[in-house]
Amino acid sequence: MSWRRIHIFAVIAAAFVLSSAKADDVRVYANVDTSGDIYAGENFTYQVIIDGYDQPGDVDLAPLAEYNPRSAGGGNASQTSISIVNGRTTTNVVKRYVMNYVLTAARLGIVHIPPVTVTVGGVRYQTNPVELNIVKAGTTDQLELEVTLSQEQCYVGQPVVLTVKFYVYADIGDYNFDIPALTNEAFVVEDLDAGAGQAKQFRVARNNRQAILLTFSKLLIPKRAGEFEIGCSSVSADVVVGRARSRDRFFDDFFGRNVQYKRFAVSSQPLKLSVLPLPQQDMPNDFDGLIGKYTISASATPTKVNVGDPITLTIKIGGDYLKPVQWPKLEQIDAMAENFKIPAGKASPAFEDGYKVFTQTIRATNDKVSEIPPIPLAFFDPDKGRFTVARTEPIPLEVAPTKILTTADVEGGDFSPAGREVAAIKKGLSANYEGFDCVENVGFSLSTAIVSPVYLAGWAISLAVLLAGIVAKSIVHTTPQREATKRRRRAAHKAISKIKRMSSAQSQNRHELLAETMKQYIGERFDKVAGSLTADDCRGVVIDRTGEAQLAARYSDIVSDCVAARYAPVQTQLDSAKIDEVIKLIRVVDKASKL
Repeated sequence: MSWRRIHIFAVIAAAFVLSSAKADDVRVYANVDTSGDIYAGENFTYQVIIDGYDQPGDVDLAPLAEYNPRSAGGGNASQTSISIVNGRTTTNVVKRYVMNYVLTAARLGIVHIPPVTVTVGGVRYQTNPVELNIVKAGTTDQLELEVTLSQEQCYVGQPVVLTVKFYVYADIGDYNFDIPALTNEAFVVEDLDAGAGQAKQFRVARNNRQAILLTFSKLLIPKRAGEFEIGCSSVSADVVVGRARSRDRFFDDFFGRNVQYKRFAVSSQPLKLSVLPLPQQDMPNDFDGLIGKYTISASATPTKVNVGDPITLTIKIGGDYLKPVQWPKLEQIDAMAENFKIPAGKASPAFEDGYKVFTQTIRATNDKVSEIPPIPLAFFDPDKGRFTVARTEPIPLEVAPTKILTTADVEGGDFSPAGREVAAIKKGLSANYEGFDCVENVGFSLSTAIVSPVYLAGWAISLAVLLAGIVAKSIVHTTPQREATKRRRRAAHKAISKIKRMSSAQSQNRHELLAETMKQYIGERFDKVAGSLTADDCRGVVIDRTGEAQLAARYSDIVSDCVAARYAPVQTQLDSAKIDEVIKLIRVVDKASKL
């Protein structure tokens, strides 16, 4: 009897064996679809099936650690049957809940997936073990994989470009990448600023053969110093090896029904990266972690103003990696803080022609100001191995004084010695008449006001206006300001509800949906454009609104990891614990930045 038949028999038997729990009609068992080959290094679906219950259980995944388990969602799979006996209709509902997990086939040969403990309704159950045969994909010269780093040595926080090139010399079907560098916890993974992180396809000539080249690049940003051994990357693909004969060959060829595939895999060479720590000596106080080569320039308009007039200051920063570039801290420049009014609110920066552009309105507070002082930008230059501070050129200003009106100016009071007639002309609002004989008694009487037609008309008009306002408010009960406030208050609840429903989405889309939901929360909660937010933008917003650097860093890391998962789905984990962590993060951010 083959191992597959034994496995199928074991699964069927386990499905009808009650667990040791006390619940009468609940059965819990595990299953893996073995109708097709499972290849080493690739992922497969492991199911925990709960019969007699229509809610998910709590699964202890610790025994599956070797297989890097990741939740792939699940759902209620209850079935309804209707029977009619002697004219009487009976409806039976068979409760069932299926929980899916993605596992990675780590080694070749016969493997035994151990039982796992599942808690359902407070009762603990144990699944059956599952036996699998993990096979090795074939090798072929029709595929070639090349993975390289832009450099073999860098500093902590310095971006390194990882480039993946997949050459295909034959027709292929489904393919699957395994890029360990993109799921290594020692690195933050980001897209390139120019959009080079998106996969591109070309037709090229290589080794005297025509090939299709599929390539993409990502940024690896080391979190800590050390010597890192990055394992071999691999890609497996279904390669066309022939076509079966068929009477309806034309239609079979058109629909691809007679195409025969065989699974092949190729690997790249392993990589090494030496990461050096940043020197602590001579580190500027305003260093924000920029590593690379950067430039900064500034312009202002207008440059001829009065005291208090608005001046539009534009700051342009260019460099190797622009996402972590933050707003220049103008308020920490002494000459700026002393001579200019700097608003606390800041607009979102823009990307233009390879520069990150910041725009701010400032106002001179006195007419002694002659220039906008230089604005510094501190960064670490890895080529020189030392910190550098670039500065903008000072911008000359011409600031004219502004007359400040006093009460005496408004009244026209002038206490300089002069004749009576001249003084009367110059006194303005206070001039011309003096003495109590110029004052008329206009005392108020309540009894007179009640019966006065003039007062009655005034009260009637006021009452009518009040009633009209109440009616208008009941009809038009909202304003743009109220809508914005309502949107901000509901942002957390909306995001959390969406995340909780994420289990019904396709497993390959979950990471992208989670990243978009986290960015959408930041956009709606803090009046940002969610579609343009990056992981670093989210970090900056959370720091600015909560002051919690660690909280902001973790929020940014999860967004970054979810984006990276699009290129390394095999080893990326998005289980219930990660979902709970994201929900907790959103609640903490929302509480720390109350309206």
